[in-house]
Amino acid sequence: MRKFLHKILFIANIIVAIALLFSYLAPIVNPSVFILPAFFGLAYPYLLVLNIFFIILWASFIKWEIIISIVAILAGFSHFTNFVRFKKKDNSAEGTFKVLSYNVRLFNAYEKNNNDTKSKILDYIKEQGADIVCLQEMFSNNERGVEGNRVLSSTGNRYYSHTKFIGSDNRRFYGIGTYSKYKMVNRGDIYHPNSSSLTIFSDIVIDQDTFRIFNNHLQSFKLKNMERSFIEEVMSLDERESRNEVKELSSSLRNGFLRRSAQADIVKEAVNNSPYPVIVLGDFNDTPISYTYHKLRKGLNDSFVESGYGAGFTYKGVYPTNRIDFILFSDKLDCKYFEVLKVKYSDHYPVFSNFTITE
Repeated sequence: MRKFLHKILFIANIIVAIALLFSYLAPIVNPSVFILPAFFGLAYPYLLVLNIFFIILWASFIKWEIIISIVAILAGFSHFTNFVRFKKKDNSAEGTFKVLSYNVRLFNAYEKNNNDTKSKILDYIKEQGADIVCLQEMFSNNERGVEGNRVLSSTGNRYYSHTKFIGSDNRRFYGIGTYSKYKMVNRGDIYHPNSSSLTIFSDIVIDQDTFRIFNNHLQSFKLKNMERSFIEEVMSLDERESRNEVKELSSSLRNGFLRRSAQADIVKEAVNNSPYPVIVLGDFNDTPISYTYHKLRKGLNDSFVESGYGAGFTYKGVYPTNRIDFILFSDKLDCKYFEVLKVKYSDHYPVFSNFTITE
């Protein structure tokens, strides 16, 4: 019996180790060419935990099999450090400007227990005192989202604004907004074909330097009710219904991967053509082990990797918990501090960075 159990555990360890290794292909393989690695990349944090479990298991029995998962983890250790950082930086750097990015989930407009979430979010933003604020998934029921241009006026601070809204009907508008205490000298947007995803760019003058801020809300998976309790739903369904739910989930994930990869290519081309140093931020709806992140980060720095501490998860929904909100930046800037702010007004946590301008 012990030999049989050992064999089962050994085979299971081999499977999860191979799955982890396969996930390392996700950043370098465009989903439009071969989509399977993208699914494994999404599951990376959970595959990592399973491999750590096997390391602990084999260590407790002093078995040589411990090397299987150790080798698998070490082979992609750079990916691990994109999720977890161990060196904490002091948030006391002088002469910095602060950038905050936050997916506000429509200010919870459609939640039954809204409890004036919008006011709470705006009060929280005021407390943070960020110089540049980028919001995703804004909501307005005013004409063509006119409210977006003054959404931060209640904070008592003067902000230059750049917003873009799209309407689902004549009363409801969804959008994205960039707000800056520094002067905006140019505004533009990037079109994503056949999608409600939004990207805007704003040129902002800080001291004598101009920077282009790319604010993104890229393609989501659109999991609908499955996003809340997919596992519970599947467990309660009969076999045929479960197969249909799994098929629908797979289709949603596939569509998300494909559309985001195309959007990442479009945004990256605009970033490469920018006449100014850039900050590329927002809700990418993809993880650090993805083609989207790898494409957009190339040639840029990641604020969390440079100055973050602890686990970097920014999405707190039931499925999937992961790091999908980012602040990337050019070498012209130095990130002094980064933090994921653990407030629960949205299904995303806000993230912020402190920057100085290098010579």
